Amino acid sequence: MAPSTHSVLLSPAELSYLHSSLSLTPPLRPDSRSSTQFRPLIAETEILPGTNGSARICFADGTEAIVGVKAEVEKSRFRYSMGGDEDVTIRKGVEDEDMGDGGEDGREKSPTEKGKENGKGQGENSWLEMTIEIPGFRDDDALPVFLAAMLNEALLADRELVDWLWINKRFHWKLYIDILLLSSPLSYPLPLLSLTTHLALLSTRLPALKSELDEDPLFNDDWDASIPLYPRATTRLTPNTRTTSQPTQKGHSNRPPITLLVMAVGPNILFDPSREELAVADAVLAISFTSRPSQSSHDTSSNGGSSSNNLHLLSIRTIDPPSRLTAPGIPDALNTATGGSGRATASAEQGEGSAQQEGVWRPPRGGMKRGLVGTVVKMVLEKGGVGEEVLEGLEGVDIS
Repeated sequence: MAPSTHSVLLSPAELSYLHSSLSLTPPLRPDSRSSTQFRPLIAETEILPGTNGSARICFADGTEAIVGVKAEVEKSRFRYSMGGDEDVTIRKGVEDEDMGDGGEDGREKSPTEKGKENGKGQGENSWLEMTIEIPGFRDDDALPVFLAAMLNEALLADRELVDWLWINKRFHWKLYIDILLLSSPLSYPLPLLSLTTHLALLSTRLPALKSELDEDPLFNDDWDASIPLYPRATTRLTPNTRTTSQPTQKGHSNRPPITLLVMAVGPNILFDPSREELAVADAVLAISFTSRPSQSSHDTSSNGGSSSNNLHLLSIRTIDPPSRLTAPGIPDALNTATGGSGRATASAEQGEGSAQQEGVWRPPRGGMKRGLVGTVVKMVLEKGGVGEEVLEGLEGVDIS
């Protein structure tokens, strides 16, 4: 995996002191935060004109990111199938439309509702394109490429997003997500970019479709009638208030994914680590999750929250902390990257013995144990855990 950030210029004694303080119970973090506390931030949405959705987040350390989402209509490529199964599936969708246009409540379905139902399983990963620009890095450097792959993987893990972009058999929406980090990364920027992308997608709206079936797409010019890409539960329309130009999006009620950065130091687990804390991390994980609301929030509350709080794990990735980077002049016998597979010379053996000296911290070998990974997942997904706290904080951001 791509390294997190540049190495922190701290002496071995300073690293040892920092590692020892973070290994205490409770851990003593340099900024006096608790193990599950995040850095304060400022967030706002709809800041870029001419986009379908945008957001900006600024951390307390001055790191700032802006995300813009742009949607364009593209002509779909015709997909051939050797066995004909795919063609049968498409024809079946058309036959279902001809059998009747009534919805579950007997109401005539709107063009947008018909299109989204027929688009199940029709979405393609190429309909989503993401680019990340970081000051001081080229577009093809390891860090921007790895960050884009991480965020893109979490978005594509929810197949409902690309299926929702399907308009008809000939056209589809294509989303362009442009992420710009305005300042040099003072810490690993993955959580900042993920939270900003989450808010930008929540504020993204698409014009309501007026055309029928496989006609050329014709959209409603009234932006007030546009449909949110991720409709919020609080603003979701009911059967009594929905219209043909503003249908209820029942099939796309998930939240945009969020990727959190978690590090382990000894027995302690720390969320949202700073640059100095990452320098002494035993292991670092990037965990992506999403929220899938239940069909009835009233049923969930009446059951006392027994619906497993609807947080679902999407992916887990390991991140190489700066401690994994090999400093110049380190022999292979002491190199954690090679696992000490080099020939052990007399000087190397002497240096290996000095690694056990008290007050001098050396980066450990190996990764995070399975039990510790399970603990991290539980802390994120459990009822009242870190995942719910993050989502509740983001729900407080005003999205008109």
